[in-house]
Amino acid sequence: MPEQPDVDARVERALDRLDFTQRVGQLNQRLLGWRAVERWKDGFRLSDEGRREVDRWGGLGALYGLFRADAWSGRTWQNGIRPEERAEVAALVQDEVRRASGIGVLLSEEAPHGHQALGGSIMPVPLAAAASFDRDLVRESSAAVAAQLRASGVHLALVSTLDLLRDPRWGRSEECFGEDPYLASVMTRAVVEGMQGTDRAEVGRTGVAVVLKHLAAQGEAMGGRNGQSSLIGERDLAELHLPMVEAGVRAGALGFMAAYNDIDGVPCCANRDLLHDLLRSRWGFDGIVMADGLAVDRLEALTGSIRESGRLALLSGVDLSLWDEGFATLDQLSDDPVVRAAVDVACRRVLTLKARFGLLSEEEEPEPVVDLRESITLGDDLSQRVAAASLVLLERGSLPWTGDALRNIVVAGPYADDHTALLGDYVAPLEVPAPGIASALQRALPDASVRVAVDADAAIDLADGADALVLVLGGTSHRAYGDDFAANGALQSVAAATSGEGVDLSDLDLPPAQRALIRRVSESVTVPVAAVVVSGRPHVLTPLVDAGMAIVWAGFPGPHGGAAVADVLLGKSSPTGRLPFTAPRSSGVVPLHHNDRHDAASVYRDQMEPVLFPFGSGRGFLDPDVNSLTVTPEDEGVRVTVDVHSPHDSATTAVHPVFIRRWGGTVLPRRQELVGVLRAVLAPGEHLALDLTLPADAVRAVDAKRPWLRVIVAAHEADLRLPLLEEVETSTS
Repeated sequence: MPEQPDVDARVERALDRLDFTQRVGQLNQRLLGWRAVERWKDGFRLSDEGRREVDRWGGLGALYGLFRADAWSGRTWQNGIRPEERAEVAALVQDEVRRASGIGVLLSEEAPHGHQALGGSIMPVPLAAAASFDRDLVRESSAAVAAQLRASGVHLALVSTLDLLRDPRWGRSEECFGEDPYLASVMTRAVVEGMQGTDRAEVGRTGVAVVLKHLAAQGEAMGGRNGQSSLIGERDLAELHLPMVEAGVRAGALGFMAAYNDIDGVPCCANRDLLHDLLRSRWGFDGIVMADGLAVDRLEALTGSIRESGRLALLSGVDLSLWDEGFATLDQLSDDPVVRAAVDVACRRVLTLKARFGLLSEEEEPEPVVDLRESITLGDDLSQRVAAASLVLLERGSLPWTGDALRNIVVAGPYADDHTALLGDYVAPLEVPAPGIASALQRALPDASVRVAVDADAAIDLADGADALVLVLGGTSHRAYGDDFAANGALQSVAAATSGEGVDLSDLDLPPAQRALIRRVSESVTVPVAAVVVSGRPHVLTPLVDAGMAIVWAGFPGPHGGAAVADVLLGKSSPTGRLPFTAPRSSGVVPLHHNDRHDAASVYRDQMEPVLFPFGSGRGFLDPDVNSLTVTPEDEGVRVTVDVHSPHDSATTAVHPVFIRRWGGTVLPRRQELVGVLRAVLAPGEHLALDLTLPADAVRAVDAKRPWLRVIVAAHEADLRLPLLEEVETSTS
C-alpha cells in the first residue's frame, strides 16, 4: 500500500500500546513457520508451539517460512500447505496474532529463485540468471515471484543478491549473480525494482518488501568455507562487495540480512560500522536489518553468553532475529537504559514496515490485488524464458544437430534424466516431475528413439549405431527427505548433493566416474557428442575440452531447463548466455577472477595457463559481427559505440559485455572491469550502432592526474588518454 503521511504518528500510537516484553517480541522471529499451524478437522489451527510463542510475546514480530516446503521442513504435497490453502492459513495466523496485541505479523519467506512453497514458480538459480546478462528479464521474473508471494499474504521475500562468487569451492556459489560486482549490482537493482516496484510503488499491492542477503563479503570466506572469516582489505571490500549493497539501498530495498561471516575478525551481526554507520548514516537506509538464521547465537564465541550476544547484535544494528535465542533474552535487560532505547529504535523500524502492509492496530491488511493462479502461470512462462537465456555454449563442436537426421539418441551421465538436478537449492518438491534432459529430447523428437545409458559400458554399447550421444554431467543441489540437516537447515549428511548450502568442496574436478565416462566415450565413440554441464558452481571442464566435445553450460536452469537444453541441441534456439564466472583449467588455480589486479598466467609452473574459459565467454549459432569500436569523450564521461551487423537470414541477438582498464592513479589497476552490457536483436542483414555512456567516475583511475583508459568489446580495443578530460587522443582497432 502507498506510504501515508501520518505513518510516524501511527507507529508511535502502536508503540505506546506495547509493554517492554511486547516490544522485544516485535524483534523476534524465532518460530519455524511450518510448525506454527496444523491441520484440524476441515481446516487449520494454530499449533501448541505457535500458541506458546504468541502468548509469550503478546504478539509476534515476524514469522519465517509458514509456507516453506522442502526436505528440511519435511513438508510435502501430502502434508504441506497447498497453493489454494495459503490465503486461509495466512488469515488464520494474522487473526490469532492480532488478538494478542492488535498488531499483525510480518510473514517472511525464502525466495532466492522463486517462492519455496508448494506450487510456487521455480526460476533458474541466480548464477544461471546472471548468465543471461539481461536485467530486464530478471526484473520481470522477480515481479512475477513477488506477485505470487503477495497473493499468498506474504510480506517479506528473502533473496540472495549480495554475494559474489569469489571462490568456487563455496557450496553457495549458485546463489550468486556471478563473480563481478557490476553485474551483481545491476541484477540486485532489477530484483528490488521487480519485487517492490520502482520507488517501492508496489509494496503491499502486487509486490513485497525485499530482504537482500547476505551483508557482506560472505563470498570472500577463506577457502570457500561457508560462514568463515573473510580476509579482505577495505578497498576490495568497497569495490567488490559493497556495490551491490549500495545498489540495493538506492533501489529502495526495505531489508538486508546480516551474514554469518566475520570481516577481518568482526562478525557481520556485530559490525556497527557496517550495519549502522555505512548502511544508515552514510547511505540513508531506512528499512530493517535481519540476522541470518542463528547468526546472533553464534556471537557467543565472541561474547561468552547468549544474552550478551543478543545485546551486542541489537546495539550493532540488527533489528530482527531469525530463530535465535539471543534476541529472546532482551526482555531480561529491561533495567539497561541503552538496551531499552535500542529496542525502541528497532521496534519503530519493524512497526514502520508493518504500516506499509496495514498491519498496525487501527488498520486492516488490504486484500491482495493479484490472483495467485494467474501469477503462477506468468511465473512459469518467465521461468522458461530465463532458462533459455541462461544457457551458455562454450564449445560448438557438431552443434546444432538437425532433428530430421536424428532417429536414435543416447543420453548418458548421472543426470541424464534427473529433473531434480535442474532445480537448484531452496526449492519445494514439484507436484508433477518436470522433464529431465532425456525426456525433453524425447518430447522434442517424438518419432525418434531416446535411450538412457546408466553407465559408461551402456553408453558405448548404445552409441554403436546411434546418431548422437549427449553426456549430462556436473552436479546437483537436490536435498532428499532422508538427509540430515544442521540447525539452520544447511545440509549436514554426506548425501547426493554436490552443491548448495553446507556442500563446500575442496576439489572442483568432475567426479572420477564422470571423468572416466568422458575418457571412455572419447576413446570409443565415433558419433557426434555433446556435453551438458548442469551445475551451480564452476567445475574443471578441461577433460571435455581435451576430448573435443561440444559443451553447453546449464546453471541449474529450473524445471524448464530440460526443454531449453533440447532446443539448443536441436538448433531450435541459438544460445545467448555468457559465462558469469572465470572457468578454471584445474582445481589448484582458484580463486581466479577476470578483475584481479595480477594475471595468473605463467605463474604456476604446472599450469601455465590457468583460465579455461574467461568471464563473459559464450557464443551462439547466429552471432552478429562486431565491425568497429569507437570511444568518444563527452562532458558526462565517455561514449562507447559498437557497430554490429547480422549476416544471417534470421533474427539474431547481440550480447556484448563492455570492459575497461584504468591507469594513471595511485592504486594498482584491475586487469579489467565490467562496466556495461550492449545487447540488441538484429533483423536479417541489419546494421546497428550500439552505444552507452560511461560516467566520468567510472573511467578515471583513483587519484589519477594523467589517466589512461582502455575499452574492450569483443575482440576490439580502444585507448584514451585523458589528461584533463580534454584534448583526448583516440586510437581504435
